[in-house]
Amino acid sequence: IFSIFAANIKNMDRLLIEDLKIWKDKSDRKPLILRGARQVGKTWLLKDFGEKCFKDICYVNFEQKDMLGKIFEGTLSPQRIIEQLSVFHGKKIQPQETLLIFDEVQELPRALTSLKYFAEEAPEYAICCAGSLLGVALHEGTSFPVGKVDFLDLYPLSFREFLMANDEQMLVDYIMSGNRDLKVFEEKLIDYLKKYFIIGGMPAAILKWLDTHDFFEVDDVQKQILSAYTNDFSKHAPRQLVEKIRYVWDSIPSQLAKENKKFIFGLVREGARAREYEDSLLWLSDAGEIIRTYNVSKPDVPLKAYAELKNFKVFLMDVGLLRSLSDVSPKIILEGSRIFEEFKGALTEQFVCQELQLFKRLQTNYYWTSSSRAEVDFLVSDGMDVYPMECKAGFTMNAKSLKSYKEKYSPKLCLRTCLLPYERNEDAKMLNIPLYMLFVLPSELANI
Repeated sequence: IFSIFAANIKNMDRLLIEDLKIWKDKSDRKPLILRGARQVGKTWLLKDFGEKCFKDICYVNFEQKDMLGKIFEGTLSPQRIIEQLSVFHGKKIQPQETLLIFDEVQELPRALTSLKYFAEEAPEYAICCAGSLLGVALHEGTSFPVGKVDFLDLYPLSFREFLMANDEQMLVDYIMSGNRDLKVFEEKLIDYLKKYFIIGGMPAAILKWLDTHDFFEVDDVQKQILSAYTNDFSKHAPRQLVEKIRYVWDSIPSQLAKENKKFIFGLVREGARAREYEDSLLWLSDAGEIIRTYNVSKPDVPLKAYAELKNFKVFLMDVGLLRSLSDVSPKIILEGSRIFEEFKGALTEQFVCQELQLFKRLQTNYYWTSSSRAEVDFLVSDGMDVYPMECKAGFTMNAKSLKSYKEKYSPKLCLRTCLLPYERNEDAKMLNIPLYMLFVLPSELANI
C-alpha cells in the first residue's frame, strides 16, 4: 500500500531525519538498524535521507535473495561485498559518499551478520538497514553482532508531523519557540486533532487524506493496512501462534473500552490463560504493532525496577488504526468533542500513549494504581524524578486519582492533558498541557 503513494510523499517531512544526520556525522559510526512496524515509512525515510545527505544511494532489497544471496556466501569480507555490490549497483560505492540501504534485511540473515565486519573493518561505509518484522526476526535469534550496530525507531507520524504535512510548519515553529498562549489558534488545533484521531499517523492514510480530503477513503486505506497486518500473522508467525495472535489482536478494542483498561486474558477467549497467550503478545510487540504499558505500585526511579509485568495495558501503535479496527465511523468527527470521549476515552489514551513513545530520553510506558482503585494513566520519568500524568477527553478534568497520588507521594510536578488551555501553576505544582500541544512536554520538564 505504501509504495502506491511514494511518489506523492515528497512534502512529508519526518523529524527522525535529524537523528539520522547526527548518526552520519558520528566519529564512531556503526551500521544502523531502523526499526519500526510495517508501512510506517522506513524505506522512504532512508531514501529521503540518502538524497539529502549523500552523493549517491545504493539500494539493496533482500527480497531478491536468490540473486543477492551469493554475494553474502563464503567469507564476509567488506571489501569483497562492496566490490560485488558495486557491480550490482552499476557504479562504484564510495566511502562517506554513498549510502548503502539494506532493505528487508531480515530475509538474508548473513547480510545482518556482515554488519559486524563492516563495523570492525570498514566503518567508513555508511550502511542503514530496514525491514518489515525485523524486530521479530532479531528476537527469534537471527544472528547479528550485539554492540556492533546502532538503532533508531520509526513510528507513525506524530501529531506535530501531521501538522507539518498539512502545511502548518509556521504554527509548529511558533509553539516550539516557547509560545504557550494559543487562544487564537485553539479552534484550528482542536480541529486538526479531531482529524488526527480519525486519520492517525500511517503515511498512506495521511497521503490519501491530503489527496482526497475524504475520511471514508482514508478508512479504506486503514482497512487495507489492517488486512496486511493480519496477513502477516499467517505468513510470518509460527504456525502454533497464528490463531492466538488473531484473538489477541481482535480483542484490543474491547480491552480498551473497559473503564479499567488493564489487559484481561479472559477477554481474548473464554478460559484463556496468560501462559497460553504471552508469546502472541510478544510477537505483536516485536512486530511493532502494539505498545504495552506496565502497572507500577511504587512510583520510584528506575520505573522499570518496580513494573508489575503481569499487570499491563495494550495499545495499538496508531490511533487511526485503533479507530478503524474498532469500527468507529469517521462521521463522529462532526459531533463536537465526542471523538475524544469515544468508548471511555480510549482514543485519547491511545493518542497520549503513542505521542509519549517519541520522547527518547523519557521513560513513559508505565501507569500507577492504588489499593483503593485510584489510577493515574501514565507515569513519566526523566531518570531522576517521576511525574504522574492524567489524560482526559474533552474539556472536563476530574483528577481525583491525581490528587490521591499527589497526597501520597508529593511529586515535584503533576501533569494533566486534555483540551483545556495551557496552564502552569507553580504553587499547586500542576502543569496542564493541551492534547494538541503534548509534543512540548520534554521542553517543559527541562524547565522545572
